[in-house]
Amino acid sequence: PFSNLSVSCWSCLHPVNMFNSCNVKFHHRKALISPYPGSHIERSQVPENKVGWLIEWEDYNPVEYTAESVLARPNWADPQINDESFSPKFNERDGEVERKSLNGLYVVENGRPRNPVGRTGLIGRGLLGRWGPNHAADPVVTRWKRDGSGNKVAHPVSGKNILQFVAIKRRDCGEWAIPGGMVDPGEKITATLKREFEEEALNSLQKSPEEKAKLEKQLQKLFSQEHFVVYRGYVDDPRNTDNAWMETEAVNYHDETGETMDNLPLEAGDDAGVVKWVDISEKLELYASHSYFIRLVTEKRGAHWSEDPGSECHK
Repeated sequence: PFSNLSVSCWSCLHPVNMFNSCNVKFHHRKALISPYPGSHIERSQVPENKVGWLIEWEDYNPVEYTAESVLARPNWADPQINDESFSPKFNERDGEVERKSLNGLYVVENGRPRNPVGRTGLIGRGLLGRWGPNHAADPVVTRWKRDGSGNKVAHPVSGKNILQFVAIKRRDCGEWAIPGGMVDPGEKITATLKREFEEEALNSLQKSPEEKAKLEKQLQKLFSQEHFVVYRGYVDDPRNTDNAWMETEAVNYHDETGETMDNLPLEAGDDAGVVKWVDISEKLELYASHSYFIRLVTEKRGAHWSEDPGSECHK
């Protein structure tokens, strides 16, 4: 389950923006873990009662760290904040770069944006390219589990139909995840969702133009139908720092008959080591906040989640 929620809040949760839902109090958990991903850097210890910026803490002395891969200035990364050529427009659209947060305005202090959820024990950008929000998109592609005769398979305990989603095994940490990725400058979220799914779950980057065109046509059918925005906003991510953080829009594309996806050959590409259809249940352990997104999809679709009827959410 998602660490940032009190259980009593599930029933009244409006998932599109958890900040406004029954005063859910966000906590950092993954954003406080040491060492920082891909490094030996230890974050300064932040006790739970000192995470929030409203709590005075004069002795707070976070470690500064920005990865070499970010400092090398690839096209997805900002310059350092003291670079004379760099004058970012925080809290607004800055040329092709979206610096607005999905959660509203964030504070900028001494020229640096401040993580809206609180202290993380690390300043700088870590592995993240942008100062402030780093926008990602997570396409949750689902279908019903079916038996050899094409009938939906119900779970023997809950009696609810089992939903499956396309999962990738991330190369960087070996965890199962939704095949998402970063929004390119100037790119619409809908385009990112489709592109990331093609690259990570269908290995489109390695396909010939003809094969790619065929995939595009089939996918268009799935991605142009009615879909459901599962979540928009801040993500408790192990890469977050005091000055840079992940935000995402997770969207569910559901193949009700299963016919569209039957014809699409899943093939791991890009950042994925393995890709496959995975049965959804609360037993799944997924990367970052992905288990939480998946749970919201099962609630929306009335699918199986738990064998314990007490943990289901009755709206």
